[in-house]
Amino acid sequence: MRRLLVLAAAACGSKAPPPPIAFGTMGPLVGDAGKGSFRFGAASAATQIEDMNTSTDWYVWTAPMPTGLGKDTFINNAVDGYSLAIPDIQLLSDMHLDSYRFSIEWARVEPVRGQIDDAAIQHYRDLLVALRTVGIRPLVTIHHFSNPVWVADPRAIDCPSGPTDTNLCGLGSPGGAQIVQAMAAHAGLLAQRLGDLVDEWGTVNEPMNYLFAGYGAGIFPPGKVTLSSLATDFPPVVRDYLAAHAAMYDAIKQNDTTDADGDGVAAAVGMSLSVADWEPSRHNAASNNPDDLAARDRLVGFLHYLWVDSIVKGAFDPKLDGSFDEPHPEWLGKLDWLGLQYYMRAGVTASPALLPAPIALTPCFNSLDLGSCLQTPDITFCVPQMGYEFWSDGIRTVLEAFALRYPTMPLVVTEAGIATDSGARRAENIVRVLEAIARARDEAGVDVRGYYHWSVMDNFEWAMGFAPHFGLYSVDDATYTRTPTEGATVLGEITQAREVSSTLRAQYGGLAAMTPEPGPQANAFCYMPPP
Repeated sequence: MRRLLVLAAAACGSKAPPPPIAFGTMGPLVGDAGKGSFRFGAASAATQIEDMNTSTDWYVWTAPMPTGLGKDTFINNAVDGYSLAIPDIQLLSDMHLDSYRFSIEWARVEPVRGQIDDAAIQHYRDLLVALRTVGIRPLVTIHHFSNPVWVADPRAIDCPSGPTDTNLCGLGSPGGAQIVQAMAAHAGLLAQRLGDLVDEWGTVNEPMNYLFAGYGAGIFPPGKVTLSSLATDFPPVVRDYLAAHAAMYDAIKQNDTTDADGDGVAAAVGMSLSVADWEPSRHNAASNNPDDLAARDRLVGFLHYLWVDSIVKGAFDPKLDGSFDEPHPEWLGKLDWLGLQYYMRAGVTASPALLPAPIALTPCFNSLDLGSCLQTPDITFCVPQMGYEFWSDGIRTVLEAFALRYPTMPLVVTEAGIATDSGARRAENIVRVLEAIARARDEAGVDVRGYYHWSVMDNFEWAMGFAPHFGLYSVDDATYTRTPTEGATVLGEITQAREVSSTLRAQYGGLAAMTPEPGPQANAFCYMPPP
């Protein structure tokens, strides 16, 4: 019902032109000096764009047999993002961006355990120098969904010989402590070698999504499946990754002591979470059933709050039931800023419960339904390439919830975007997300310090291959030519003016219907019906 009322209110609103929305200039991600500041950026991840990346687990995972496992679409050379790293900076400059969020490929820096590739570090150093030369501040993610093969070889996930230098057997295994140490050493090396050019670091990206995909559902490397034993086998994986975050935090702080930006902060260390606007559902309708409300709260607690609560409390929840009765004082407070990454609104039901206790629920995602999916109030909100609903105001809801729960934590939207082949839809996504961010800032006082669009260019979208197109720049599959979309033009106009103008809001903003997606359409529950 709330969906329909909001949409009706938008349709019946005033015909007067919406006022422009002003945004501040860029400031630090942390500290009082950054309050009221705002940065415009775009994001990418190394594995998703870089060529010649043969030492990653994703290369082995997707390479054709017999050299690889032949899973999903072969990543091959992605979109030539390593070879074109320096020329691609012009794409960012043309949009007048303040910042570029990207990751450094661990498998390229340390392709063999203990062996550092100095040429790879020099490559990233050259990239950082080139960014700073044109006034673009780097935000570097250290671990974004990919590993050197030696961390957890997906070709031998049972690890019969136990941890070795060529296969540490993955997180949550007997080799987990060694992986934590290796991640800390990698972070410390980057901070030491690149810290004079980088002040803003992200340790990990979307940890709960990554861990569930790689160690729960087995759809990411290393491909472990623990759904039937989630309560016992999954917590050790989460514990190791949390320990790695804290160890990386310490290593960065110890090794990056140079204030590259001149703002008094040598190293601001945070991380980024995947968030969504989850709503209780049952039988494909909104639900007020207490069981469904509780299921929604469990899912939000698991995906949104478990990670941050562990750091804020300095404790772990080994039963995934909200207990936090395992003390970890070595984690306490090791988070300077928090990134939120928003793409969708979706339903979640308690009955039936596909995921076992203690989660005990079924979320709506793509073709996964079982009554959890909610009908969209407008079919144009569906994102057919991904199988979910984009609802711009959901990011406001999430920002306000995080600000209430963590009132002293600086927030930044480190990803938001839409998979589409329509430039107008991408422009609508940008304007509407910025409108929602401004509502959270202006109406609820949320300390939100920026927005990074996902992504700079079309790229490799993990298990979904190259089909979903999120790029501000489209990429030709044969020539790798980058072409600006309408989204790039509109974001550049906003960034240059540091406002969303009345004209852009009238053309692209609001909560009413979006430009229809070209090509095959999703059904009213936003997933693609079978052929």
